[in-house]
Amino acid sequence: MDLEHGNKKPSAPAATSACTLLQLRDRLITLQPIVLRAAAALTTAVAAAVMALNTQSYTAVVAIVGTRPLTQTFTAKFRDTPAFVYFVIANAIAGVYNMVVLVMRRLLRRRTASLVVHMLDMVIMALLATGAATAASMAELGKNGNLHARWNPICDRFGSFCNRGGIALVSSFIGVALMLALNLLSAAANAPQPNMAGQ
Repeated sequence: MDLEHGNKKPSAPAATSACTLLQLRDRLITLQPIVLRAAAALTTAVAAAVMALNTQSYTAVVAIVGTRPLTQTFTAKFRDTPAFVYFVIANAIAGVYNMVVLVMRRLLRRRTASLVVHMLDMVIMALLATGAATAASMAELGKNGNLHARWNPICDRFGSFCNRGGIALVSSFIGVALMLALNLLSAAANAPQPNMAGQ
C-alpha cells in the first residue's frame, strides 16, 4: 500500500550510502584549501631554491699571445640581476607564509582570522605575480637579447643557467595560479550567505 501512495521510505543501505557520499564530499571540500596551500608552498619553495642555487661558469678565449691563448671565465649568478634577487625573495616569502598558515590552520578558523588570511593571500599572490613577471622579462632578455640596445643574448653560452631559470619560472607561475585558486575559494567561503527566510 505504501508503494501506491509513494510513502515508502528509502531502504537503510541506500540512505547510508547517500550519507557516506555527502560526508566524503564535505571532507574533500575541507581538504581542498589544505592541498592547494601545500602545493603552493612546495612550488614556491622549489622556485626559490632552484633560482638561488642557479650558477654557471663559461670560459672563453679573449686573446692569443704568440701561440698561447688567454682565457677568461665568466660566471652567471642570480645575484647579478636584481629581478632574480626579487624573484627569490618573493618566492621564499610565499613558501614560508604558506607553511606557517598550514601549521597554524587550527588557530585560524575564526571568521576574523580567516578574513586576515584571505587579505594576506591576496598580498602574497601579488608579490608572487610581480616577482615572476620581472624574472620572466629578464629571462626573455637573456634568451633573445635586445638588438636596439645592442644587448646580446647569453643563453647560447649559459644554457644550463637559462634552463634552470626556466624551471624556476614555471614553478613560480604555478604557485601564482594556486594562490589565485586559494583566493577564489576563500572569497567564496567568506561571501555572505543569501537569506532563505523570505522564500
